[in-house]
Amino acid sequence: MKLQGKTAIITGGASGIGLETAKLFINEGANVVIADINDNAGKLAAEKLGIKCKFVKTDVSDKSSAYFCVMEAFKKFGSLEILINNAGITSDASLLKMSSEQFEKVIDINLKGVFFMTKYAATQMAESNYGRIINTSSIVGIYGNFGQTNYAASKSGVIGMTKTWARELGRKGITVNAVAPGFIETDMLGTIPEKVLNNIKERTPLGRLGAPADIAKAYLFLASDDAEFITGTTLSVDGGLVW
Repeated sequence: MKLQGKTAIITGGASGIGLETAKLFINEGANVVIADINDNAGKLAAEKLGIKCKFVKTDVSDKSSAYFCVMEAFKKFGSLEILINNAGITSDASLLKMSSEQFEKVIDINLKGVFFMTKYAATQMAESNYGRIINTSSIVGIYGNFGQTNYAASKSGVIGMTKTWARELGRKGITVNAVAPGFIETDMLGTIPEKVLNNIKERTPLGRLGAPADIAKAYLFLASDDAEFITGTTLSVDGGLVW
């Protein structure tokens, strides 16, 4: 029960890594707010997870929606200790083929969304002098990837914000860290050919793709008091992938 009595917001919590994290956090004693744009999936997830879970329909790229989510979490559970900025999208194309709309959409959700959610959550956390903020970057944000200018830019930006916020918020009792997943078996991999995925497995010392639970466990560690002296770091969870 590493999170007993704590409240966590998990963006993108209605499916994939976010949903796996919500389940794990509740099992560890937390109250969980699932913040997701998908109304049907969010309601279904909250219903299955029970009274310790609340769904708030949230567009993280909209600052009013982000603010509303944070206020609803505080209203429902009376506190807010943990924010998992897990929501993210891709819209791939090579540089010469990528439209400005593709670029801006990914930046809006993956980067601006993290900014909005953290700004409002950290304001609440600072009042109680305690908080755990975990931002989702990516191996692509560290090394880049063909056809992902927008995604790589957003995930690199997340690392930069993480380091900055760790400096700014540390004296307020708030740690800020990032997790950089490798290739994880979620719907986001649905467009990658099997041949490419097999090549990724071959270049991964552990010989497999990641599972959502692998990332959820990393979130749990950084959200718990086991990591109370860790801040400003980026934890790669990629099976040792040789890029």
